[in-house]
Amino acid sequence: MRRIFEEEHRLQCMLDVEAALARAQAKVGDIPATDAAIISKKATTRNVRPDRVKQIENRTRHETAAVVEALSEACKESGRYVHQGVTSSDILDTAAALQIKEALNLMLRRLDRLEQTLLTQAKKYAETVSVGRTHGQHALPITLGLKFAVWLREVSRHISRLNECRPRVVVGKLTGAVGTMAGLGEHAVEIQRYAMKDLELETVEVTTQILQRDRHAELVCALANLASSVDKFSTEIRNLQRTEIDEVREPFDFKTQIGSSAMPQKMNPRMSENISSVAKIVRSLVQPSLESVVTWHERDLTQSAAERFTIPEAFILTDHILGSMNQVLLGLVVLPDRMIRNLELTGGLELSEALVGALVRKGMERPKAFRVVRALAIESIRQQKPFRELVRKNAEINKLMSEKEMKLVFDPRNYLGKTRDLILQALEKTKQERRLRRLPS
Repeated sequence: MRRIFEEEHRLQCMLDVEAALARAQAKVGDIPATDAAIISKKATTRNVRPDRVKQIENRTRHETAAVVEALSEACKESGRYVHQGVTSSDILDTAAALQIKEALNLMLRRLDRLEQTLLTQAKKYAETVSVGRTHGQHALPITLGLKFAVWLREVSRHISRLNECRPRVVVGKLTGAVGTMAGLGEHAVEIQRYAMKDLELETVEVTTQILQRDRHAELVCALANLASSVDKFSTEIRNLQRTEIDEVREPFDFKTQIGSSAMPQKMNPRMSENISSVAKIVRSLVQPSLESVVTWHERDLTQSAAERFTIPEAFILTDHILGSMNQVLLGLVVLPDRMIRNLELTGGLELSEALVGALVRKGMERPKAFRVVRALAIESIRQQKPFRELVRKNAEINKLMSEKEMKLVFDPRNYLGKTRDLILQALEKTKQERRLRRLPS
């Protein structure tokens, strides 16, 4: 991902646009085909070196003009046809689209791998019972597989979002100084269409001197949204690795890895914390991206410097956290015994809803059942007594329910609802989508 946004590769993308322009102009007969062939052959960083471009730019104080001059030098006589009829933004914006196209392809491959990992984990832990938490407190039983299935579908939605925005962001242009195409002459529309087809980019429908930055803002917002989801996954893993909970752990090399320079016992969720840290930076790129939508008239330069940070950083950092999260999930240590221990901490309180339902089915009115169970729950919390023991001693409940029935109520495996079906549904939907994307499922 870094390579895509390195200076030399960016220069190559600019040269690719200049070459595609020359080929398109030759196709409509505006320049000789032999000259277009020479321009195409010379439009590489082997012939147009970054240091030569920098040398010219130090004199001209203009990046694209320096690229044009360096390419023209390399093409000798054919250099007179370089950059004919276009403006700097045609080259810069279209080159950026080439980088974005390549970066999106790489990002989507990374997401495909994460999706596959979550498919595997959701299936593997579909029956692993744990406690679900709301507001940081025990709520109801769930399975670890359900948690992974939720994450799986979230990743799948991000894949859809990036694919959906692709036609709007992988877009190039050759429309000239204010968008009128005047410099390209009577064949302007054909030249743009041929060049964009050559570069495998969408063609802008109408624009000013620059592509409108709502496109780039959408892209950065989508990447920030994705980074926030991965941050959420990492935050959950960090919480579940807390000593008091200890239900899952990041992979840790006991032979060589050190968690603390002072405390020998430490096994910190280092990778998950790094993900959360980096995600903050990705989200911070949304503000300047939205600010860059606003420009004066047909263009100004207020977006230029900002997006040289926002777009590369959004891709590079999001790519980093996706790789890290996949690594964490592939090596995740799962501790089912700790999950059962945590379920037992409250003596059955996480099944109070199940008890209310059971009493209603036995004939007790729901408001009364709720009041009875709530009173026992509060007593359990205040006196720090196991909830199920208080339930067994309650006269009203004993009239309606046998010991065997109570035992069934307090088995967390009996109160998982449609968990298995929901997981299978999520898995099947994801597999269908992957088949449409021609990926293994």
